[in-house]
Amino acid sequence: MEMDDGKVGKVYIVGAGPGDPGLLTLKAKTLLETADVVLYDRLVSDEILNIVPKTAKLVCVGKASGGDEKTPQHEINRLMMEEACKGKKVVRLKGGDPFIFGRGGEEAEFLARNGVPFEVVPGVSSAIAVPALAGIPLTHREYSSALLILTGHSAAEHEDEKRKYEELWRHAAKLDCTLVILMGVKSLERNVALLLEGGKSPETPVAIIERGATPQQRVIVGTLRNIVEVTREKNVKPPAVVVVGSVVRLREVLKRSLES
Repeated sequence: MEMDDGKVGKVYIVGAGPGDPGLLTLKAKTLLETADVVLYDRLVSDEILNIVPKTAKLVCVGKASGGDEKTPQHEINRLMMEEACKGKKVVRLKGGDPFIFGRGGEEAEFLARNGVPFEVVPGVSSAIAVPALAGIPLTHREYSSALLILTGHSAAEHEDEKRKYEELWRHAAKLDCTLVILMGVKSLERNVALLLEGGKSPETPVAIIERGATPQQRVIVGTLRNIVEVTREKNVKPPAVVVVGSVVRLREVLKRSLES
């Protein structure tokens, strides 16, 4: 994709990490400093956007919580290709890691099918970083040796898809592992019910980390029995990461040092 002046356009699908600009990768920072166009998601922090030069074109293409689209995916795809075809260095900036529930795979597939040069720059996933910053190690030899990451938001539109989604959660309840749920606040009541239906103990510890990796971080702890009620009482709002499993108990041990 070369212009008449010899300039080659390219799209970089970049992970911005969980929010703290200190957790941005060096490669991501360099790309932001030299970008011509940045198409960024709603949850990317102002501190990270301030890295972008004033001469660059900044376009917010993020989606609101719950999957409601501010910019339809087909329009994001069009913008990426259009700017790259102009010979621009395009950064498609996504929260966390672009290939973990971030539609990065869909966008990479679109670019590949349309012959647009692109590169993927992984980011620190909120699924891993946010619990760690809250004092919850997702694996521990005495508590859990496996990890399952789920999306709390289902895009299922048909009855058979809904059944498959529900069956996945009931099956997950039977696994002896830590569950990490992204985009799970609005659907918390439904998904907790599915885990209980699947046989998960009501006394299983649960932590919800609201606005993790930011100065506004808040951690709410409960069990599957009461976490829905506690979340309502505390008025928890997205974005938040939900952790289900015995590793949550370690927070009481670790948080004293983390918060001192």
